Amino acid sequence: MDITTIKLEKETKKRLERLKIHRRETYDEVIQKILSILNVCKANPFQARIKLDEIDKIREKLRR
Repeated sequence: MDITTIKLEKETKKRLERLKIHRRETYDEVIQKILSILNVCKANPFQARIKLDEIDKIREKLRR
């Protein structure tokens, strides 16, 4: 696996942090999730909304 370093503004990093489902999720996993949802959104915006709702439900369960 090739790994690279990218520069992010602190605000961007904070936003990515808030999108994590769990604490140990990597930024790469978060970005891949975002890209996946964007691809779904192109083909079917309704399906993308369902995916986002599923992620929100998982996050809520983990916070309890």
